[in-house]
Amino acid sequence: MKLEADLHIHTTASGHGYSTIKEIADIASEKGLKMIAITDHGLKMPGAPHWYYFTNLISLPRVMQGVEVLRGVEANILDLEGNVDMPEIVMSDYLDIVLAGFHDETGYSGRGVEENTQAMVAAIKNPYVHIIVHPGNPRFPIDVEQVVLAAKQYNKAIELNNSSFVVRPGSQSLCSQFAKAAKKHNALVSINSDAHICYNVGENAKAMDLALDAGIRNSQILNSSSRKIDEYLSWHRQQIKPVLQAQ
Repeated sequence: MKLEADLHIHTTASGHGYSTIKEIADIASEKGLKMIAITDHGLKMPGAPHWYYFTNLISLPRVMQGVEVLRGVEANILDLEGNVDMPEIVMSDYLDIVLAGFHDETGYSGRGVEENTQAMVAAIKNPYVHIIVHPGNPRFPIDVEQVVLAAKQYNKAIELNNSSFVVRPGSQSLCSQFAKAAKKHNALVSINSDAHICYNVGENAKAMDLALDAGIRNSQILNSSSRKIDEYLSWHRQQIKPVLQAQ
């Protein structure tokens, strides 16, 4: 199955990425992708950029090398209330897509299953968040069924992260559980590279195999179609309007 988009990509701005946005767009074009999301790390990650960087993403062309470029962030879940390390005004006014997940050294330490699940479900309820990233990280154990059911209820996507099999030892089993639960509940998934260098953009073979083994259908994969992504993000923008009007 060929995916049209990679929605989780890091640049040199993340502090531990190795490619520029242009290099990423060039490779994405060569690989036939129609869309990419630039999702550098949120403010609490060591080496992350200042929030000015995220507001200045408006200077990016909407299309580079024939590839649509989404302006995004991989934010860090900070607490049990699902808050993330990005100002709401930046997420609402400057970014197209917000990914969120747990990371070490960002203010949220690995806790027990109950608290981690509470925090992740709260992040799913956060109206600015679109995708929960690498939820199969064994450093932050959670209740898989509860998280997938929340994602289904709030129309959020659960990520199957291709890099997890390399950089997060022990992820295979938990990621498999997420894929099977997503299939069971017909929840939305996003299959991404989490590339930190341009050559890995669009590389998702391990995560794709996991999805196919679980029986996940094409209709469940958010980034199987750039049009599907546009419709999904548009739907969420409509849901946020009442939130912004109430502020």
